[in-house]
Amino acid sequence: MKLVITGATGNLGGLVIDHLLKKIPGSQIIAVVRKLDKAASLTEAGLEVRQGDYNDPGTLRAAFEGGTKLLFVSSPDTDDSLRIVQHANVITAARDAGIRHIAYTSFAFAEENPFALVHMATEYAIRATRIPYTFLRNGGYAEFFINDHLQANVERGAIVTNTGTGRVNAVSRSDLALAAATVLTGEGHENKEYTLVSDRPWSFDELAEVLSEVSGKHIIHQKVSFDEEKAMLVQAGLSESLAHTTAFIYNTIAEGTMEKTTDDLHQLIGHQTTLKELVTKVLHA
Repeated sequence: MKLVITGATGNLGGLVIDHLLKKIPGSQIIAVVRKLDKAASLTEAGLEVRQGDYNDPGTLRAAFEGGTKLLFVSSPDTDDSLRIVQHANVITAARDAGIRHIAYTSFAFAEENPFALVHMATEYAIRATRIPYTFLRNGGYAEFFINDHLQANVERGAIVTNTGTGRVNAVSRSDLALAAATVLTGEGHENKEYTLVSDRPWSFDELAEVLSEVSGKHIIHQKVSFDEEKAMLVQAGLSESLAHTTAFIYNTIAEGTMEKTTDDLHQLIGHQTTLKELVTKVLHA
């Protein structure tokens, strides 16, 4: 059995490989990367590294040749029209190379999310090949909210957001990577969809409480409006567009659209990284 991993030098793909190496020898893994000069560590770990570019179908067919299962990590491009073409290139190459199982990193509750149309189109395209599939419908990354900026929150004594009392089902990137590695090395996952979100959604009030506990300082969650949050982020150095996007995401949390949950992730990997573990890792890194 040969496992093919796309996006192998990316954050998610790299973590999947880390988890796979705890389960199988590196010789069973084909790492597909866009730039070979960034993959020296993968070669040193015993993996076969091949060049493959989502924009170049010929490279993909060659990269997938001889593979049994494919982890298809979705394109990071922001142009959805381009992403649809790129994803079609991957799917066609997988079919032509004889891949027997495609695991695709889709998006949680994609049917209900107008921003997930590319993922729904990709899922249908994969189904059309008749190749057995597993759709890993990943939730948002907890690292988007729990990162180095927490240290500034500790110094300020407050987390300031427009999330209100909304709850978020985001999960750690490593947990999602472990779920992918589990599907790739396990049996019985063909033609299934897993919605991989936290089974214990948390609010920013709870985040402030945990941050207080871990840091030993009293931290509050200060609730502000959308416009106040956006202005604060711009003042902190974010671009206008990124500040708007961040405030918009916070607003969706306030509206309750990111608190829906399942226990699929827990069922796959047997645990979930807790909010306290995530905060502790960031503050004590």
